[in-house]
Amino acid sequence: MNFEFSTANRIIFGSGTLAGIGPLAGELGRFALVVTGSDPSRAEKLLALLEAQGIGSVTFPVHGEPDIETVQDGLTLARQEGCDLVIGFGGGSAMDAGKSMAAMMTNEGRLTDYLEVIGRGLPLVMPSAPFIAIPTTAGTGSEVTRNAVLSSPEHRVKVSLRSPFLLPRIAIVDPELAWDLPRATTASTGLDALTQLIEPWVSPRANPITDALCRDAIPRVARALPLACQDGHNAEAREEMALGALLGGLALANAGLGAVHGLANPIGGMFPVPHGVICAALLAPVMEANWNALRLRETNSASIPRYKALGRLLTGRPEATPMDGAAWVRQLVSGLRIPGLGQFGVTAKHTDELVEKALRASSMKANPVALTHGELAGILARAM
Repeated sequence: MNFEFSTANRIIFGSGTLAGIGPLAGELGRFALVVTGSDPSRAEKLLALLEAQGIGSVTFPVHGEPDIETVQDGLTLARQEGCDLVIGFGGGSAMDAGKSMAAMMTNEGRLTDYLEVIGRGLPLVMPSAPFIAIPTTAGTGSEVTRNAVLSSPEHRVKVSLRSPFLLPRIAIVDPELAWDLPRATTASTGLDALTQLIEPWVSPRANPITDALCRDAIPRVARALPLACQDGHNAEAREEMALGALLGGLALANAGLGAVHGLANPIGGMFPVPHGVICAALLAPVMEANWNALRLRETNSASIPRYKALGRLLTGRPEATPMDGAAWVRQLVSGLRIPGLGQFGVTAKHTDELVEKALRASSMKANPVALTHGELAGILARAM
């Protein structure tokens, strides 16, 4: 049994933990580039805590999901201001953009030199500038992953910058930061978190550590997500969701993802769909397609008992089957009123292009079974 496990240098979890950011940041730098979501006012408390510690800062808001130009603009600002520290404060977009900026502050050349699929795919050679990740949603787990997802409008695709150097120095996970999220954002990011627990659980790259994380977290998220959507100030539900997203990030960074994310990246690159909405639409169809393909073609796969256990983990019923698990996910998505992909302009005429791009995606390599063009097309049809 051989495996490797990597994560952020330090993880600090708990309600109110943002209050300790000043001394922590002071150990890493004196002037911070604070990368936020589209509303930088949400970071006012963070900025005040930095100022109280004598740490200067400049903010850089990320509007929507980050692209290559966004990273370059942030990098230019960081150099102009003499930043020696980067803090990502927000959802996955802010953290992924911040990771990329921190990496390019210390590595020569262009960002595209290091991007997979559309770039040269070269490895980063120098450690990133110090980076602190502070998630304000419970979804991506980017605070503990070693990749950053960026879009390329030119190529109409989303790709990753990937390196162990992208792992944050510190991850501060404070569940209180998500209390005022809109219900729709709570729902979509929560489905992303659930997907990022399910895909590592059934992955052929799973190991005993990722198994333990997913086995613990899948029932947590399954119970807590509807409660967090009903009442954003439900402290217990928010804490469970924050923990579930964190454990999902730890798991995916070490066991990989699968066909949901393999399809999600080209969809996100071609259409203005929030990543969590894409995951929500695809998750049940992918679960069904994987289970049917495993039963037909990979009858000795270690993922078969994992899918059997998944139904029980999701539903809490000892007799639940893999298809019961998929039906539970479908019912959850419907109950949370998350729209299908068709409402964002995805139609059957886009199927071939999306499938061809998905087949080249790195996430597909960790799917428990190789899905055919026809099976992937069927998934898209059911997700529309």
